[in-house]
Amino acid sequence: MSALDASIKSNQYQFYGLVTLRFLIGWHFLYEGISKLLNPYWSSAAYLLDSKWIFSGLANTIVSNPNLLTISDYINMWGLTLVGVSLIFGIYSRYGSLIGMGFIMLYYLFAPPLVGLEYGKPNEGSYIIVNKNLIEACALWVLYSFPTSQHIGLDRFLQAKGKN
Repeated sequence: MSALDASIKSNQYQFYGLVTLRFLIGWHFLYEGISKLLNPYWSSAAYLLDSKWIFSGLANTIVSNPNLLTISDYINMWGLTLVGVSLIFGIYSRYGSLIGMGFIMLYYLFAPPLVGLEYGKPNEGSYIIVNKNLIEACALWVLYSFPTSQHIGLDRFLQAKGKN
C-alpha cells in the first residue's frame, strides 16, 4: 500500500466522502450518456450551434459536416456512458476521471459563463467564470488525485490480479 493509499484510508469520513463523490459524478455521466443513447433524435448540433468564444469556429465546422457531427454525437453518447460506468464501478477510474475532466472542460470552453456572451437557452448554474461544469471538472481532479477504486471498486481486483 502506497503512502497515498494509506492517507486516503486513514480517515474513513474523507474516504467514504470521496467514494460517494465518485459514485455521484459517475451517475451524472452515466445518466447523461444513456439519455442521449436512448433518444434517437438527440444531436450535439444545438449545443454546438449555440457555442460562443474560442471554439465557436470549430463548433460551426463540426455542425456543417454530417460526418464530423455523427462522430461528435457518438463520442458524446458513448464517452459519457463509459466514464459513468468507470466511476460507478471503480474500473480504470483514474482514466475515467481524466477523460471526464476532458469532456467537462470541452463543454466549459464551448459555452463558458463569461460576461458578454449570450446563449439561446439560459444556462442554469452560471456565476461569471464559475459554473457547474468547472466545479465538476475540479471534483474529477480531486478523484484523480485521491483514487478510491483500489479499495472500493473493480480496480481492486485488477490490481490484485496484476500482482500475481
